[in-house]
Amino acid sequence: MPVLNRIAEFHEEIAGWRRDFHAHPELLYDVMRTAGVVEQKLREFGCDEVVAGIGRTGVVGIINGRKGGSGRTIGLRADMDALPMTEKTGKDYVSTVPGKMHACGHDGHTAMLLGAAKYLAETRNFDGRIALIFQPAEEGGAGGRAMLDDGLVERFAIDEFYGMHNWPGMPEGHFGIRAGGIMAATDRFYIDITGRGGHAARPQTTIDPIVVAANMIVALQSIVSRNVDPLHSAVLSVTMVEAGEADNVISRTAKITGTVRTLDGGVQDQIEARLDQFVPQFASSFGAAATIRYARGYPVTVNAAAQAAFAAEVAGDVVGADRVDADVPPSMGGEDFSFMLEERPGAYIFLGNGDSSELHTDTYDFNDAVIPVGVTYWVRLAEKALPVDGR
Repeated sequence: MPVLNRIAEFHEEIAGWRRDFHAHPELLYDVMRTAGVVEQKLREFGCDEVVAGIGRTGVVGIINGRKGGSGRTIGLRADMDALPMTEKTGKDYVSTVPGKMHACGHDGHTAMLLGAAKYLAETRNFDGRIALIFQPAEEGGAGGRAMLDDGLVERFAIDEFYGMHNWPGMPEGHFGIRAGGIMAATDRFYIDITGRGGHAARPQTTIDPIVVAANMIVALQSIVSRNVDPLHSAVLSVTMVEAGEADNVISRTAKITGTVRTLDGGVQDQIEARLDQFVPQFASSFGAAATIRYARGYPVTVNAAAQAAFAAEVAGDVVGADRVDADVPPSMGGEDFSFMLEERPGAYIFLGNGDSSELHTDTYDFNDAVIPVGVTYWVRLAEKALPVDGR
């Protein structure tokens, strides 16, 4: 089944919603305008139930299928929040809010799911219930976890979750998915080094924490290269270093901050344990002391095998099997849809954004040409997961 004619008919309407969201970006849980527009439209479409305030500012719309339903509920999720960046796209619908922009395409995700809501509320060609989940605070705020903590699964009796993300560099309108880990766990570490400060002209009287930090940053790379099985994926990146206040003073302390990305829980445990052991011992070899705090963030986004295969099949129905990569390479980026997939089986799929700027860059923009493909995917998934004829 190619793009549905009815969806193609309101392509420009959906693009208009998307551009409105783009021009009015909001961060984390402060998505009151966006959530308000979503809630209003879901009510206008005739959803059977619309609930706001799930996970602080999340919105859930329920559409019931035909009578005598299967009793199953499929959750379709889109994220709503933007990023704290200054936009440089030069588009007519450029962000009107200084220092905020939709640099990850959540404006497109929200608009596409609204488009699916409009179609599904009109046709109801499925046997069961669809839960349309509009989530805040994906960009570091764990809004998915907050919605779950507010009873998302239990209140709406959700059986499976499905998510979608646009993907720059993937051909426009193509899909990519894989069973197992598709997005990485996103952990952080914070290292505090304590030496002995002093005059920069008399380094022999000090224990220089900056020297310790510089050597430690290089040595930290061996955590992955010489501890993790090379057939497994892991990234350890130092992203911030802080030390000193004057150019003639050797500081007493230094701080190192970084991130660890893994696609396997065993590797994640291994790196955390190795860091806990390595950091204080390494500092001690310089006569300094060091402590580390390891903070786990979003878990690995794990696609259940059956649901990943089903999602790939649906995508193939929409664009053709030759435009679906069912074993796409995983990304070391993170995604808090992972929390939902820990609660219920499901799948997360990439939708090609074409040759666009990368995500999280100030020139990125969602590709409106893929809207009909994304909306048709959602509709076809709902209808195929909950077929009216029971097959």
